[in-house]
Amino acid sequence: MALRMALHQSDWYICGVAFRLEISRLPDDSMKHDSDDCSPLPNSPGGATYASAGVSIEAGNETVRRIAPHARRTFTSGVLGGIGGFGALFQHDFTQYQEPVLVSGTDGVGTKLKVAFALNRHDTIGRDLVAMCVNDVLCPGARPLFFLDYLGTGKLQPDIAEAVVKGIADGCEEAGCALIGGETAELPGLYAAGEYDLAGFCVGVVDKPRIVDGARIQAGDVLLGLPSSGLHSNGYSLARKVLEPLGYATYLSDLKATIGDTLLTPTTIYVQPVLALLETVPLKGIVHITGGGFLENIPRILPPGTRAVIERGAWPVPPIFALLQERGAIAEREMFTTFNMGIGLVLVVDAAQATAAQQALSAHQIEAHRIGAISETDEPPHVALH
Repeated sequence: MALRMALHQSDWYICGVAFRLEISRLPDDSMKHDSDDCSPLPNSPGGATYASAGVSIEAGNETVRRIAPHARRTFTSGVLGGIGGFGALFQHDFTQYQEPVLVSGTDGVGTKLKVAFALNRHDTIGRDLVAMCVNDVLCPGARPLFFLDYLGTGKLQPDIAEAVVKGIADGCEEAGCALIGGETAELPGLYAAGEYDLAGFCVGVVDKPRIVDGARIQAGDVLLGLPSSGLHSNGYSLARKVLEPLGYATYLSDLKATIGDTLLTPTTIYVQPVLALLETVPLKGIVHITGGGFLENIPRILPPGTRAVIERGAWPVPPIFALLQERGAIAEREMFTTFNMGIGLVLVVDAAQATAAQQALSAHQIEAHRIGAISETDEPPHVALH
C-alpha cells in the first residue's frame, strides 16, 4: 500500500507510471513493499511483461528515490505539497506586482550531450539545461519561478538519472526557481545505448510596466557584454566536428585544460546579478547569445531604424574560440553566427547609465565590457562588426 500511495502522489513520470511531487516528502522506507497491505498479482508463465519489453519499473522506483532529495532542496515558498493530483502546484505572491505577466521558456542542450556521453560525465549537463531556459526567461526582465524537465532514454540507469537531476537542481538553486516536476521516460529502441535527451521548461513572472522588450532602444545606447564561461550550449555540432579528432582527453596549454573539460564547462546563469541590476538601472534590452550568435540574436530586440555596432577586440575572447577558428578554418562571420564568442548576455543601456551598470555587476563578480553601441540605419535592424 505504501508503494501504491507513493506512485499516486509523486510528480515525476517514469516508465508510464505517474510519480508526483509528494514522493519527496515521504520517509526513506516508504517505498518498501508491504506484503501485508499489497500482495503481488501473479503473471502468466511465459507471458509478456513490461520488463521483457525493456521497461524497468524497479529502475523507475529507484530513480525517484534518488532524485527526490535533489528536487526538495530547490523548493521555494510557492511550492504546494501534500495535495497530490496530476500536476505540480505553485502559488506565487503577486501582491508586489501591478500587472503580473507570466513568461515561459523551453530549451535543450543540443549535442553537448554527446560530449557528456563520451566522457561519461553527467553531473553538470542538467545545469546547462536550466541555464538555457532561465536565461531566456530573464530577457524580458522576468524572475524564474519554477522549472520542469524531460529526460528520455532507451534504458534507464538510476545513477546517471540522479547525476543529471542533481545538475538540474544545482542550476535551479542558483537561479532561485523550484524544480517542481518533470518526466523521465524509458523508451526502448528509440535511443542509442547509453544515450538520452533532455528538455527543460521554465515559467517566470515580470510586472507589465517593467517588461524589457527593446522598444526604447535608440542611437547612442551602449551595449554591455557579460562574459560567457565558454561555448555554453550552442554550436556543438560544429565544435565536435573540429575538435573530436584531437581527442577529448587531450590537454592543451592554451586552454589550461583538456578539450573535454573545456567543452563541458557549464553554461553561466545570469539571473540573480541581472535581476539585482534591474532594481537600480533601467535596462532597455537583454539578449541571450545562443544559437545564431551575435548576428542572429541581437537584432531580435532592435526597433526599426537601429543597428548594433560591435567593436571587435573590446573584450577578451576565451581561447577555445581561437582554437576552433584555427583548426576548422572557420570564417569570422561564421564564428559570430554560430558561437557566443565569449559573451553570453548583452545588455542595452542608456549611455549615462553604463558605468553604474558595470559597477553594479562588478559587485556580483561580473566584469561587464562595453562591446559596442546602437546607431541609426536605413536598413532593417542588424549587427555590424567593426
